[in-house]
Amino acid sequence: MDLTTLPAVINFRRSAAVLVGLLATTALTGPLPAAADEEPVAEPPRVELVLDVSGSMRAADIDGRSRIAVAQQAFNEVVDALPAETQLGIRVLGATYRGKDKKVGCQDTQQIVPVGPVDRARAKAAVGTLRPTGFTPVGLALRSAAQDLGTGATTRRIVLITDGEDTCAPPDPCEVARELAAKGTSLVVDTLGLAPDEKVRRQLLCIAGATGGTYTAAQSAEELTDRIKQLVERAGDSHSRAPTVVGGATACDSAPLLAPGVYADREAFSEHRYYRVPVRPGQELRASVSMALDRPVNRDYGVLLRATAADGREMVRGADAGSGRADVLSAGLRWSASADDEDAEDATDAEETTTAASEPTTVCLVVSNSFAPRPGTAATPGMPVELTVDVVAAAPAPDGPDLGRGWVLLALLTVAGLLTGLIAGLLTRWWVATWRTN
Repeated sequence: MDLTTLPAVINFRRSAAVLVGLLATTALTGPLPAAADEEPVAEPPRVELVLDVSGSMRAADIDGRSRIAVAQQAFNEVVDALPAETQLGIRVLGATYRGKDKKVGCQDTQQIVPVGPVDRARAKAAVGTLRPTGFTPVGLALRSAAQDLGTGATTRRIVLITDGEDTCAPPDPCEVARELAAKGTSLVVDTLGLAPDEKVRRQLLCIAGATGGTYTAAQSAEELTDRIKQLVERAGDSHSRAPTVVGGATACDSAPLLAPGVYADREAFSEHRYYRVPVRPGQELRASVSMALDRPVNRDYGVLLRATAADGREMVRGADAGSGRADVLSAGLRWSASADDEDAEDATDAEETTTAASEPTTVCLVVSNSFAPRPGTAATPGMPVELTVDVVAAAPAPDGPDLGRGWVLLALLTVAGLLTGLIAGLLTRWWVATWRTN
């Protein structure tokens, strides 16, 4: 062998040995848990405002002014107060076509300000020239706005401002919202209604609910401005890494193995979905689940989170938890491996207990729901589920007052009683002697 090639051969053999070792370790320990990414991506918050400029926006019923004038004023104030790091885009619908051909009018949506660092003067000038014109293709505008925002690791937000329901379906805007949510695009749509109309309210509620957003009815210029500002600021506050998409199984043995993190899934009506989490002795599992009501369902529904052993034995059942929103149901649980460790010590000898103590317990998390769709409600895709998993050091149980047990406690109480009686007697004698003297 040529001596000049010796170092390369040695390095190759070392690399091969390391690779074989890693493969052997993986084979012995099994697959690693799926993990939610820990390091957030340094991306700025991205928001697109979608404004309805259809003919109905000419109505002058908000503080004596037209709806479009109120919306333009709100846009200007929001642009002036926009955080510097926010990337903002503006899309309009029904703004250019003045004809009556519905097929043409229902394609009328344009992005007038691209998503990016805001040129305030340009953005205000673009909005200021808008005049109410045509149809209301909300569904198409939402789909286009999602494309404007692109994809990435962090959540994007669309703020839809409209005074009427979609007049161009298909595509139905509620179905578009569900479609975007099912793709795992990390997109939230917040809706603002400018007209007190029940059909509009139901449609905007459906759009917002499908993506985890909010619906607000704005009846004044001040309400509209304040709400848009709140939503844009929320985009910065909630600017975090999107949940990792994971698919739960129908049984524990085939369930995905999860590391601490936040996960997103979809669950069908009245379904049970399984996930596995390894928990070592001395550790505590903390888990919570939230399910969004993204479509009409029958009353008397609920969400349940349970922790079970691999054999199906239930270890703890989660309690209902409020999320602060009426359109989201949540539940959470805590479970510590120490409880089962005590049972193991009684059932095995010291050597077996020591070996078992180093092995993690596989806990099955079971997410169940009792939702039932109303007639005509689409069953697919499933309801949106967000599962949060954390494994921390188990907190020690608080010690009770150490007053002793059995005879020790009895002796302590006896001594306390004697001292109390003696002191009471001395005080009584002193009081009687003092009273007689006087």
